[in-house]
Amino acid sequence: MAIPEYKLDNPVWYSLSETHKNFGIDSGTTKFYHPDYCPFGGFTSFETIKDAISEYAVLANTFFIIGQKPIIPENLKLKNELICLQMIIHNQIDSTVDDQIVKLGDEHLNDLLELVKMVYPEYFKKKTYSLGNYYGIYKDNQLVAVTGERMQMDQFTEVSAVITHPEHTGRGYAKQLVAHTVNTIFSKDKIPFLHVAESNIGAIKLYEKLGFQIRTKISVWNIVKNQ
Repeated sequence: MAIPEYKLDNPVWYSLSETHKNFGIDSGTTKFYHPDYCPFGGFTSFETIKDAISEYAVLANTFFIIGQKPIIPENLKLKNELICLQMIIHNQIDSTVDDQIVKLGDEHLNDLLELVKMVYPEYFKKKTYSLGNYYGIYKDNQLVAVTGERMQMDQFTEVSAVITHPEHTGRGYAKQLVAHTVNTIFSKDKIPFLHVAESNIGAIKLYEKLGFQIRTKISVWNIVKNQ
């Protein structure tokens, strides 16, 4: 059976059509994650995109469309376009674990949010960690690195929130956590993929070293309300 990689060209749409359908707001040809979980949207038709975006903007002051450039209503604007590499891996990672990896739960949520706030506050919301499993490494009772799962389809799961505290970089934490997350995804008979900013050369090199390959480029369009 062929693996439907075409779904990765519109990852939000297919995630909200499959594994994550209960986390979404469905406007027909446009689907958004509820903003409490993840401010992302995707669409399959330009005909109704403006109305769907206008309705979602009532719930979120800033949000993102992943994939094609959307048509937006006049009261909103495209703040910027972030070009990402979408990377995929097809084999488990053979990696040594030197540090204890903790599966994060409700009792770790405040630590997780504090760490994420340093790097990706606009993408990560209070309920984002409910979308999948998140794993972390603690040192002296401080969460210093984290990696987890975000968008999920029937055959694919996104590796996301690869974050290391700025004072603890260069110690191999991200490598261990990404390997652990990837191998856990494979154990569920799904294929891991991720998105990384095209300009983040260091992260891209790490992912390539672990076995990820560049599949395509994909745009993340930031939409905000006009001031």
